[in-house]
Amino acid sequence: MHYKEIEPGARLKPYVKCYYTYESDAGAAFEDTVFPSGCMEMIFNLGDGLWQTATQGDFVTHPAIELWGQLLRPLPVRSVGKHNMLGVRFFPHAAAFFLNDKADLFNDRVTDYRHICGSSAGQLHNRLLETVSWQQRIALVEDFLWQQLLRAQSRTGKVTIVGHVMQELNQPGFFDNIENVAARYGITSRYLQKLFLQYTGLTPKLYSKIHRFQNSLQLVIRKEDSLTAIAYDCGYFDQSHFIREFKSFTGFTPSGYSPDQSPVTLATVNS
Repeated sequence: MHYKEIEPGARLKPYVKCYYTYESDAGAAFEDTVFPSGCMEMIFNLGDGLWQTATQGDFVTHPAIELWGQLLRPLPVRSVGKHNMLGVRFFPHAAAFFLNDKADLFNDRVTDYRHICGSSAGQLHNRLLETVSWQQRIALVEDFLWQQLLRAQSRTGKVTIVGHVMQELNQPGFFDNIENVAARYGITSRYLQKLFLQYTGLTPKLYSKIHRFQNSLQLVIRKEDSLTAIAYDCGYFDQSHFIREFKSFTGFTPSGYSPDQSPVTLATVNS
């Protein structure tokens, strides 16, 4: 597997966390689990391989253009065949610019983005298939996203508020309550909760939990600290609280988890 992250161009840096390419040479099928990340993603499948998601016991094949909503729980997936993929990882608040519905409607599922955006998304996919250079492919995607962004400028003010609040929540040692945070922006906490759900698919509390979990996941993978130290460094009440929350997002206890069990996680960690 070959995974590589690419920085977005200047005009899309406030919205796109990164682009990434994912290529696999081996065609052997394997199963994996994807964990909540706090980000929504768009993935263009440009190879012959298939990705599938476990839904009610059956595996459902992903569409040519995948929109990954916010995951609130671990999601089993299966890879079949060789892959050639181009992904867009949005900042948590920014995917709302490229959706016609509330972000929380896409939680815990993979949606065909062509059903959201229409024929222009399908035309982009065809052009990507005809283009060999990754640089040219990313340029095509950037132009497409920029046009979508221009059509959604009426949302800018509200999305900006959500983005600023997320920056506050991400600060080390943040302890303020949501009522005080909302008051700093001249809105009620109830309205802030509504904005979060609409534009990120998450509540502020759940976003903070996922952000904390992702920090702990990186430390668990490094295996440099004890579970007690990781729990303390990531702001958990105690080790049992850390273990319980880690398992809810991965299906594993921290001591029972290894990135070797997850080819997708291992590829991203070693990028």
